[in-house]
Amino acid sequence: MKSPNTHKIFIYTALACEAKPFIEHYKLKKDLDVHAFTIYLNNDICLAVTGLGKSAMSAAVAYSQARYTSTEHPVLVNIGIAGHQHHPLGELFLIDKIRDVDSQKSYYPVLITTAPCRRACLQTVSKPQLQYHESELCDMEASAFYETAVRFSTSELILCLKVISDNQDSSVGAINAKQVSAYIAAQLSTIETLLLQTSAIAALMTVPEHPLFYELLKQYHFTAHQRQQLKNLLSRWNVLTDQQTLLMDDINLVNAKEVLCWLDSYNNSINFNL
Repeated sequence: MKSPNTHKIFIYTALACEAKPFIEHYKLKKDLDVHAFTIYLNNDICLAVTGLGKSAMSAAVAYSQARYTSTEHPVLVNIGIAGHQHHPLGELFLIDKIRDVDSQKSYYPVLITTAPCRRACLQTVSKPQLQYHESELCDMEASAFYETAVRFSTSELILCLKVISDNQDSSVGAINAKQVSAYIAAQLSTIETLLLQTSAIAALMTVPEHPLFYELLKQYHFTAHQRQQLKNLLSRWNVLTDQQTLLMDDINLVNAKEVLCWLDSYNNSINFNL
């Protein structure tokens, strides 16, 4: 039977051992109707075990969002292991920059929660690395996760969390599934705090349409996709400014694309901290 689509939090792990602590903690049940990916569910959470690599991650995010999402502002989270030159095994990091080594593209998650763990930059590679970067963590999926996730939710609701599994003193060859599960299980309390904080932000965004929404629809032609972008940007404005009035009377914009670009730029210029 197909899920009733009540899920608000989507967790993506590359490996089954990364998923195991969440399956046990949240009492998730496997969706036996799905064969493309291994999916576990409860009333609020959808967890997908994607498999290794960027292509698998991207496909799993797109598939699960198409099949399970009905909420307007889903929370999407990539949780998994990463290597680093010297960070201790088992330490948890919230990622604030993702650099794809192959494409040289960089992504900057918008973090507006007060993280109960350290932040870090991360590089995504196509195959395991034997040489560790001195400042960046290293994984094989995060860039594809983020690039796909932003098509389905706003950046403030997208998290990338990495637990150190290997370093120069304990190489990638020493990683084993049981230890990975233990590292992540030890961080469940912190991870749950971040999920609750982000879910609270999502709830704030799920409010009646901003008064400007319908005014702008009358002035400019928005495609269906652009209408959703407009909703997200106006909702983001409400959250960042505590629903202050947004004045656009003196702004000379020609079309819907310019409206969206202006709103995005204006939102990004706002300093916000919880």
